[in-house]
Amino acid sequence: MHLNPYGEDPVRLAVDLVNYPPRTPAELGRRCAATGVAVDAVPTASDLQEVERFLALWLGVVDAESAEVRAERLNRLLAQSSTHPRLTDHADDGWHLHYRDPDLPLGGVIRALVSVGTALHLTGRGMTRLRRCALEECRSPFGDFSRGGRQRYCSPACANRDAVRRHRAKKPA
Repeated sequence: MHLNPYGEDPVRLAVDLVNYPPRTPAELGRRCAATGVAVDAVPTASDLQEVERFLALWLGVVDAESAEVRAERLNRLLAQSSTHPRLTDHADDGWHLHYRDPDLPLGGVIRALVSVGTALHLTGRGMTRLRRCALEECRSPFGDFSRGGRQRYCSPACANRDAVRRHRAKKPA
Protein backbone atom coordinates (compact mmCIF):
# COMPACT_ATOMS: atom_id res chain seq x y z
CA MET A 1 0.00 0.00 0.00
CA HIS A 2 1.31 3.45 -0.85
CA LEU A 3 0.70 5.98 1.88
CA ASN A 4 -1.30 8.91 0.67
CA PRO A 5 -0.47 12.36 2.05
CA TYR A 6 -3.31 12.22 4.57
CA GLY A 7 -2.96 8.62 5.71
CA GLU A 8 -6.51 7.85 4.67
CA ASP A 9 -5.99 4.27 3.49
CA PRO A 10 -4.19 3.04 6.64
CA VAL A 11 -6.74 4.72 8.92
CA ARG A 12 -9.57 3.10 6.96
CA LEU A 13 -7.82 -0.26 7.31
CA ALA A 14 -7.44 0.18 11.07
CA VAL A 15 -11.08 1.19 11.49
CA ASP A 16 -12.20 -1.79 9.44
CA LEU A 17 -10.05 -4.23 11.44
CA VAL A 18 -11.28 -2.79 14.76
CA ASN A 19 -14.96 -2.73 13.81
CA TYR A 20 -14.89 -6.15 12.10
CA PRO A 21 -12.00 -8.12 13.66
CA PRO A 22 -10.59 -10.87 11.45
CA ARG A 23 -11.12 -14.32 12.95
CA THR A 24 -8.25 -16.16 11.29
CA PRO A 25 -4.77 -15.34 9.99
CA ALA A 26 -5.96 -16.17 6.47
CA GLU A 27 -8.84 -13.69 6.77
CA LEU A 28 -6.41 -11.03 8.02
CA GLY A 29 -4.20 -11.65 5.00
CA ARG A 30 -7.10 -11.54 2.53
CA ARG A 31 -8.50 -8.31 3.96
CA CYS A 32 -5.11 -6.61 3.98
CA ALA A 33 -4.41 -7.71 0.41
CA ALA A 34 -7.85 -6.46 -0.66
CA THR A 35 -6.90 -2.96 0.55
CA GLY A 36 -3.59 -2.98 -1.30
CA VAL A 37 -1.22 -4.07 1.46
CA ALA A 38 1.52 -6.28 0.03
CA VAL A 39 1.24 -9.55 1.93
CA ASP A 40 4.63 -11.14 1.30
CA ALA A 41 4.33 -14.16 3.62
CA VAL A 42 1.55 -16.41 4.82
CA PRO A 43 -0.10 -14.68 7.82
CA THR A 44 0.27 -16.53 11.11
CA ALA A 45 -1.54 -16.71 14.43
CA SER A 46 1.25 -14.48 15.79
CA ASP A 47 0.39 -11.83 13.18
CA LEU A 48 -3.26 -11.94 14.18
CA GLN A 49 -2.39 -11.63 17.89
CA GLU A 50 0.03 -8.77 17.22
CA VAL A 51 -2.60 -6.90 15.22
CA GLU A 52 -5.17 -7.41 18.00
CA ARG A 53 -2.74 -6.06 20.64
CA PHE A 54 -1.73 -3.15 18.43
CA LEU A 55 -5.32 -2.15 17.63
CA ALA A 56 -6.15 -2.09 21.35
CA LEU A 57 -3.33 0.45 21.77
CA TRP A 58 -4.46 2.34 18.65
CA LEU A 59 -7.93 2.72 20.21
CA GLY A 60 -6.17 4.59 23.01
CA VAL A 61 -5.21 7.15 20.36
CA VAL A 62 -8.82 7.33 19.16
CA ASP A 63 -10.11 7.78 22.71
CA ALA A 64 -7.53 10.34 23.85
CA GLU A 65 -9.13 13.27 25.66
CA SER A 66 -6.83 15.94 24.19
CA ALA A 67 -4.51 16.55 21.25
CA GLU A 68 -1.53 16.37 23.59
CA VAL A 69 -2.51 12.95 24.97
CA ARG A 70 -3.33 11.74 21.47
CA ALA A 71 0.10 12.85 20.24
CA GLU A 72 1.84 11.24 23.21
CA ARG A 73 0.09 7.90 22.65
CA LEU A 74 0.67 7.99 18.91
CA ASN A 75 4.33 8.92 19.37
CA ARG A 76 4.71 5.83 21.56
CA LEU A 77 3.20 3.67 18.81
CA LEU A 78 5.42 5.28 16.19
CA ALA A 79 8.53 4.61 18.28
CA GLN A 80 7.53 0.95 18.67
CA SER A 81 6.36 0.42 15.10
CA SER A 82 8.28 2.47 12.57
CA THR A 83 11.81 3.21 11.51
CA HIS A 84 13.53 5.77 9.34
CA PRO A 85 11.89 6.34 5.95
CA ARG A 86 13.38 4.44 3.03
CA LEU A 87 12.69 4.26 -0.67
CA THR A 88 11.52 0.91 -1.98
CA ASP A 89 10.18 -0.70 -5.13
CA HIS A 90 9.62 -4.06 -3.44
CA ALA A 91 6.55 -5.03 -5.44
CA ASP A 92 7.77 -3.58 -8.76
CA ASP A 93 4.85 -1.16 -8.66
CA GLY A 94 6.81 2.06 -8.41
CA TRP A 95 9.09 3.71 -5.92
CA HIS A 96 7.54 4.80 -2.67
CA LEU A 97 8.38 5.38 0.98
CA HIS A 98 8.27 2.77 3.69
CA TYR A 99 8.52 3.62 7.37
CA ARG A 100 9.43 0.08 8.42
CA ASP A 101 12.21 -2.42 8.22
CA PRO A 102 12.09 -4.80 5.26
CA ASP A 103 10.94 -8.40 5.73
CA LEU A 104 8.63 -7.72 8.67
CA PRO A 105 5.83 -10.21 9.28
CA LEU A 106 2.33 -8.93 8.47
CA GLY A 107 1.61 -7.90 12.07
CA GLY A 108 4.66 -5.60 12.05
CA VAL A 109 3.73 -4.20 8.65
CA ILE A 110 0.25 -3.28 9.89
CA ARG A 111 1.68 -1.68 13.06
CA ALA A 112 4.00 0.54 11.03
CA LEU A 113 1.50 1.29 8.28
CA VAL A 114 -1.32 2.28 10.63
CA SER A 115 0.92 4.20 13.06
CA VAL A 116 2.49 6.32 10.32
CA GLY A 117 -0.78 6.61 8.40
CA THR A 118 -2.59 7.82 11.51
CA ALA A 119 0.14 10.39 12.16
CA LEU A 120 -0.12 11.64 8.57
CA HIS A 121 -3.90 11.75 8.78
CA LEU A 122 -3.96 13.70 12.05
CA THR A 123 -1.21 16.15 11.13
CA GLY A 124 -2.57 16.63 7.61
CA ARG A 125 -6.25 16.92 8.41
CA GLY A 126 -6.39 17.85 12.09
CA MET A 127 -5.83 16.24 15.47
CA THR A 128 -9.57 15.78 16.04
CA ARG A 129 -10.10 13.74 12.87
CA LEU A 130 -10.22 10.41 14.68
CA ARG A 131 -13.12 9.73 17.03
CA ARG A 132 -16.02 7.53 18.06
CA CYS A 133 -19.51 7.58 16.58
CA ALA A 134 -21.82 10.03 18.37
CA LEU A 135 -24.66 7.50 18.37
CA GLU A 136 -24.61 6.23 21.96
CA GLU A 137 -25.44 2.62 21.14
CA CYS A 138 -22.79 2.47 18.40
CA ARG A 139 -19.61 4.28 19.51
CA SER A 140 -17.58 2.68 16.67
CA PRO A 141 -14.29 4.42 15.89
CA PHE A 142 -13.92 6.22 12.57
CA GLY A 143 -11.59 8.52 10.71
CA ASP A 144 -13.11 11.84 9.71
CA PHE A 145 -12.28 12.33 6.02
CA SER A 146 -14.97 14.94 5.43
CA ARG A 147 -14.11 18.33 3.96
CA GLY A 148 -15.14 20.38 6.96
CA GLY A 149 -13.97 17.98 9.65
CA ARG A 150 -17.29 17.93 11.44
CA GLN A 151 -18.31 14.31 10.91
CA ARG A 152 -19.99 12.97 14.06
CA TYR A 153 -21.17 9.53 12.98
CA CYS A 154 -19.39 6.48 11.64
CA SER A 155 -21.97 5.98 8.89
CA PRO A 156 -25.03 7.55 7.27
CA ALA A 157 -27.14 4.85 8.95
CA CYS A 158 -26.06 6.01 12.42
CA ALA A 159 -26.59 9.66 11.48
CA ASN A 160 -30.10 8.88 10.20
CA ARG A 161 -30.99 6.80 13.26
CA ASP A 162 -29.97 9.65 15.56
CA ALA A 163 -31.80 12.25 13.44
CA VAL A 164 -35.02 10.21 13.58
CA ARG A 165 -34.64 9.83 17.35
CA ARG A 166 -34.15 13.60 17.80
CA HIS A 167 -37.12 14.34 15.52
CA ARG A 168 -39.41 11.96 17.42
CA ALA A 169 -38.27 13.45 20.73
CA LYS A 170 -39.47 16.90 19.57
CA LYS A 171 -43.00 15.76 18.62
CA PRO A 172 -45.68 16.13 21.28
CA ALA A 173 -47.20 12.83 22.35
